[in-house]
Amino acid sequence: MASATVREVEIGSDRSGQRLDNFLMRELGNVPRALVYRLIRTGQVRVNGGRAKPMRKLAAGDRVRVPPVRDQAPAASLPAERIDQARRSILHRQEEFLVLDKPSGIASQGGSGLAWGLNDLVAAIDDRAVPVHRLDRETSGLMVFALGRQPASELQRVFKRQTVEKRYLALLDGHLRDEVTVIDAPLKKIRDGSGQHRVIADPDGQPAKTVFKRLERFRRHDFVEATIESGRTHQIRVHALEGGAPVAGDERYNPGRSTPGLERLFLHAAFLRLPWPEDQVFSSPLPDELTAVIDGLRGA
Repeated sequence: MASATVREVEIGSDRSGQRLDNFLMRELGNVPRALVYRLIRTGQVRVNGGRAKPMRKLAAGDRVRVPPVRDQAPAASLPAERIDQARRSILHRQEEFLVLDKPSGIASQGGSGLAWGLNDLVAAIDDRAVPVHRLDRETSGLMVFALGRQPASELQRVFKRQTVEKRYLALLDGHLRDEVTVIDAPLKKIRDGSGQHRVIADPDGQPAKTVFKRLERFRRHDFVEATIESGRTHQIRVHALEGGAPVAGDERYNPGRSTPGLERLFLHAAFLRLPWPEDQVFSSPLPDELTAVIDGLRGA
């Protein structure tokens, strides 16, 4: 039964090894999985006094703060038209996972003033859905959601081992030096002078490598395919900046620069090869608004 008061639950040996999100589903009773993720994401759930991720495995002796849910907004508060949009965006679905073609402008998760994200919309469609990676809010393209605990573990494993092949299409503001440019630079998250979160290339950061292949060269832009091996936050955007040609439409790393006809970040997750449960390839063409920008540059 859902609780109306804050509780602190000590994990016994019988629950050791259970994932935090699954523990909360059982502890809170009949609540939407999207609500569970929201409680964790907003810091209302604490493990030993600190924030934790949904996939964290609990250990005997851990103390979990379980918040009240009586006054939490139900899943029905999600915009129905957005749920329908997410449903229409599903490209492939099978027993273990689904692949969705994420529209630009929808954040993967809520927070920072956002009441909901794509993860909530997909959970409203199938409450078993667990995101196994993410895309930036303005990035469009292929995202994978596991359907259930075991598929989530398997897919997280293959993503962590970097056996998933991911390719993006991007328009760069400027030109890279070579037809194929490799940027191998560790990335570190910081908070800049304005308080905004940013990512910078830093020797003390996490390893990250991006291979840029020029597909077409314009007077002021390179149209490229970017292949990543690691998938760090803002990786392509920061590595493109390091290469001297930031992603077009990137207000965070390339502010004040405009490209004719472009009103969003020109970054699209176009290709995905998953090795589990069998080798499969998925693709997503450039959205119409990005294709129009390329056509305009070709005609310039």
